[in-house]
Amino acid sequence: MNTGGSVLLLVLLVLPLVGALVVAPLKGDARTAKLVAIGVALAELALTVVVWASYSVADAAAGDRFQLEFGVDWIPAFGTRFALGIDGIALVMIALTALLVPIVMLFSWEEKLPEGRSASGFFALILATEALLVGVFAATDVFLFYVFFEAMLVPMYFLIGRFGGPRRQYAAVKFFLYSLLGGLVMLASVIGLFVVSGERLPAGGTFSWAELQRIAADVPESTQIWLFLGFFLAFAIKAPLVPFHTWLPDAGAEAPVGAGVLLVGVLDKVGTFGFLRYCLPLFPAASKALAPLVLTLGVIGILYGALLAVGQTDLKRFVSYTSIAHFGFIALGIFAFSTQSFAGSALYMVNHGLSTGMLFIVVGLVIARGGSRLISDYGGVHKLAPLLAGMFLVAGLSSLALPGTNSFVSEFLVLVGSFPREPAFTILATVGIIFAALYVLWVYQRTMQGPVRGSAVLAALGRGSGDGPGTMLDPAVAAQRGGAAGFPDLSKREIGVLTPLVVLILVLGFFPGPVLEVLEPSVAATLTEVGLTDPVGGMSR
Repeated sequence: MNTGGSVLLLVLLVLPLVGALVVAPLKGDARTAKLVAIGVALAELALTVVVWASYSVADAAAGDRFQLEFGVDWIPAFGTRFALGIDGIALVMIALTALLVPIVMLFSWEEKLPEGRSASGFFALILATEALLVGVFAATDVFLFYVFFEAMLVPMYFLIGRFGGPRRQYAAVKFFLYSLLGGLVMLASVIGLFVVSGERLPAGGTFSWAELQRIAADVPESTQIWLFLGFFLAFAIKAPLVPFHTWLPDAGAEAPVGAGVLLVGVLDKVGTFGFLRYCLPLFPAASKALAPLVLTLGVIGILYGALLAVGQTDLKRFVSYTSIAHFGFIALGIFAFSTQSFAGSALYMVNHGLSTGMLFIVVGLVIARGGSRLISDYGGVHKLAPLLAGMFLVAGLSSLALPGTNSFVSEFLVLVGSFPREPAFTILATVGIIFAALYVLWVYQRTMQGPVRGSAVLAALGRGSGDGPGTMLDPAVAAQRGGAAGFPDLSKREIGVLTPLVVLILVLGFFPGPVLEVLEPSVAATLTEVGLTDPVGGMSR
């Protein structure tokens, strides 16, 4: 058996899996289950810091595509290996996952679960999801990637189906069927890759990403297009791009808040990560030929998602539709083929995970206090919970890419990097920026500003339904009724959940350099693998 390489990534993969197996049986002791789970998540975060410190930007710039590699023979007859390795893009996505999981756990610490559901099961599924996400980002064998890609559906399916809202079964089945359909189509392309490689390599077929990339330019464009489409469909569903997006609003609305943060913050990034890691390097001719199609879908998604977000009445569905709009920007940057647009898209994946993850958490806190997901049931929350309203504003401003927040840098890089090759698509995409300001500020104004109103707020303050949904309270009366027994402001635990996200939103807004430095060699290598030169001469430091 062929073994070798660093075991850091293997430990990073196995640790949360072991944690899930330990936590799952602790059904009778919720506190112990939570403590063990968050301990494992924090250990995973610490190990991720070690992995980050072990990654060499200089080696990546010198052409070392993957680092910290580990590989053992898995199914030699099929040319598969259990092979792990990371580039800069995978590293930042693993770091985002490791950061969000303990935040999600701390947020869910006191969450009321559906009857008959245990905290041990919930936290074990969160850990299992984390492990499989690490596997997706770290796999350097295409078949191994496919296995992780499909396996990660299972814990998320149960998180939605067992711990979600009233329509959780419908949302979970829809999520699973959409993703499974995409995965099965991708499997046909994975098999096709093996057959194509067997015709061109003396040693026979392989699933090794590095070997497949070496022969990519020799594969006829017509063959590439068919193989590309199999991968693209799976990734477009996962991302999700319009018109493959309809599962996300249902899944996001019905998922428990903690699972929803991972869903919109990390899991759907697997699609755009797949574009960068698999579609472009393995099918360069097809990527260039079909770029106009993907760019069209991306721009439609920006405008369509924004317009639907404006019209939403459900807070959680609102957040889901904002994500659809943001993913249009990420797709635009990827298929505009420049190092600036690539880096902007990869950074956007991280920043979207932070800003939308925070927005999802804040929305969850509002719903937990009012007991309703309807936007019309809230108003004047800033008078009762000023810290909560302030956190809502920070998350919203980051989502609309206000200068000084993290999303602005990534959105700016996408637009600047896309314009030289795709000016028409870029100009259309900028209209989405106006819509983003509209839908974020509109929802904030309706729920947080103005006099205290809305049936959910009034009910929380002890007002009877006879006062009507439009009843307004005097500010002094509202402030008196606010508090632990009414519509409370953020607790110390909740402040602890949100503070790291606020810090990162501001730090990455002003100092994105350390993350961009990690990303730049990988995105430059991806552009080279596609066979194009940078239209703007590369990224300036």
